[in-house]
Amino acid sequence: MLPPELAPELDARVTRSTIAPGNLLFEKGQPIAGVYVIESGATQSEGADGAVVSRRGPGDMLGQKSTLSDGRARVTTRAVEETVVFIIPPEVFRNLVRHHPTFGAWFERGTTSGDGAYAVGLTALQVADLMSSTPVTCPPGATVTEAARMMRDLRINSVLVNDGAGLAGIVTARDLTGKVLAEGLTGDIPVSDIMTPNPVTIPPSALGLDALVMLADHGISHLPVAEGGTIIGMIGKTDLFRHQAATASHMISEIVEACDAEAMARIVARTPELLGQLVSAGVTPQAICRRISDVTDAVTRRLLILAEQKLGPAPVPYLWAACGSQGRREQTGVSDQDNCLILDDAFTPEHDAYFKELARFVSDGLAICGYIYCPGDMMATNPRWRQPRRVWRSYFKGWIDKPDPEAQMLASVMFDLRPIGGTRSLFDDLQRETLAAARKNSIFVAHMISNSLKHTPPISLFRGFALIRSGEHKNQVDLKHSGVVPVVDLGRIYALKGALEEVNTRDRIVAAGAAGVLSPSGLAELLDAYDLIADTRLRHQAAQIRKGEKPDNFMAPGQLSDLERNHLRDAFMVVKTMQSAAGHNTGMLG
Repeated sequence: MLPPELAPELDARVTRSTIAPGNLLFEKGQPIAGVYVIESGATQSEGADGAVVSRRGPGDMLGQKSTLSDGRARVTTRAVEETVVFIIPPEVFRNLVRHHPTFGAWFERGTTSGDGAYAVGLTALQVADLMSSTPVTCPPGATVTEAARMMRDLRINSVLVNDGAGLAGIVTARDLTGKVLAEGLTGDIPVSDIMTPNPVTIPPSALGLDALVMLADHGISHLPVAEGGTIIGMIGKTDLFRHQAATASHMISEIVEACDAEAMARIVARTPELLGQLVSAGVTPQAICRRISDVTDAVTRRLLILAEQKLGPAPVPYLWAACGSQGRREQTGVSDQDNCLILDDAFTPEHDAYFKELARFVSDGLAICGYIYCPGDMMATNPRWRQPRRVWRSYFKGWIDKPDPEAQMLASVMFDLRPIGGTRSLFDDLQRETLAAARKNSIFVAHMISNSLKHTPPISLFRGFALIRSGEHKNQVDLKHSGVVPVVDLGRIYALKGALEEVNTRDRIVAAGAAGVLSPSGLAELLDAYDLIADTRLRHQAAQIRKGEKPDNFMAPGQLSDLERNHLRDAFMVVKTMQSAAGHNTGMLG
C-alpha cells in the first residue's frame, strides 16, 4: 500500500531485533518502542496476574494501537520462543498513517495486522460481538439452591442479582463451591450472603482484549455488560477464550503441531467462526479470504510433512501447488480442493508409486478437514496432474498453441497455480515462460477473453437483477459465479495481456493498472466494484453462520436495503462494462 520510493527510507529507519525466550518486548503502561512486526517465533500478551490474553506469530503486528494513541503499552508482551521482529519507530509509523491515506485507512478499520486479518480476534472485536445478550437474574432473597438450579438448567456459570433498583451483585459457580460447599453451609441461605456486591461492569463498545485484561486484573471470570446503567449482557473468560482460539494465528499454530488429519479437522471446524469475526471487525474482503486461505495452506503443508514422515523422503524434488480459490488466496466459507504436483525432471515411472501415495494422503487429509474433492478431479491424485516439469511445460504449450474449449478451461484453472510446499524453483521459470508465450499468442488471448465472458453479472436488460428462475435458489443471485467469478476471469485476462505474475485477483487488477493494461479510471472503478461484490458475499455468509446455517453463495437481493441494492447493481454494471471493453480487446474504461 506504500509507494515503492519509500523503501530506502524505511530500510534505514526500521530495525530488526532478536528477542530471547521469556524476554519482554514491552511492559504494560511503559513507553513502547514502536510497531512490532513478527518475522519468526511467537509472543504472548499477559494480564496483571500473568494470565495469557493473546498469542501472536509470524506476520502479526503488535503495538499499533498504542503507537497511534498515548504511546504506552496496553498489555505486557514477551517472547515465548526465540522471536525475530522488525520495529517501526513511532514517528515513522504515524507519518505513514498520516500521509498515505490508503495505508492509514487500513488501520482505521480496526484491524490489528499488516494484512488486516492476522491478529483480529479479541483486539478488534467489541464486547457487543462476544457477549451473551440474555443475562440471567434473580432477587437477593433467592436461595443458593435456586441459583444453582438456574445455572444447571440453563448451562451457565453465573447469575446476576437484581434488587429492583439495579444490579446488586453476581453469584458464580465458583462462589457455590468456595463459599457454600467448602464452608459447610446449606443451600437455604440467600444469594445475598455469598454474592460479590457491586460487581465491575464493562461497556459493549470495549474491545474483547479489554474485557480479558479486566477479568485478569480483578481475578474474576465474569463481567456484566452495561450500557446507560442497564445490564444488557454477560461476558466471561470462556466466551473470550473460545473466540480467541478461532483467530487464524491461533488456528495455524495448532495446525503446525497437529499429529493427524482428524486433529486438524477439529481446528478447521472453527473457520466459519473466524470468517464471522473478521467480517464483524470490518476487515477487507481480500484480507479475510487471504487469512482463510492461510489456514488451508497450513493444513496442506502439515499434511505434506506427515506424508513424508510416513512414506520417507521423496525420491526426487517436488512442488505441491494449489489452483482455484486457494491458489488465488480467495477462499471463503465454501471451499473444495484443487491441486497438483510438479515433479523434478529426474522423475522416472518407478517414482510414481511414492507420489501417488503422497497425493492420496494429502487429498484424503484435506477431505477429512472439510475441503471436498474437486468435482472435476483436478487434483494431484489424478495422474494427469501429477507430472514432471517437462510434461507441465508441454501442457501449457499445447493449450496455448491449440486453444480449444478444454484447453481454455484447463488454462483458466492452471494459470492460477501457487506454490504451497516443496521446491519452489520448479515453478518460477515455468510461470514466466508460460506467461510470456501466452502474451505473444494473440489467438490464445482472444480465446481466453471469449471464455472469460461466459460468466456474466446478474443484470437484466433494464438494469434490474437477473434472478435465478427455478430450483432450490429461485429468486436469488449467485454471488460467486455471477458475482466474483466474472472479475476473477477479467483479472486473469489482464495478467495474460501484461505477463503479470500476480495470482490473487485484486493484486492482478492493481498490477494491470500499473502496467498500463487498465486505464486509471478502469482500475479505480473495477476495484471498487470487486470489493463491494466480495464484501456482500462475505457478509451474506457471515449472517448465515450467525444463524447456525451452512454458508453458501446464494442471496436474495431483498435481504439488502434499497441503498445496498443500488450499490450492488452499480457494481455489477461496472463489471459488465469492463467485460464489454475486454471483449472489444481494449481492456480499458474511460
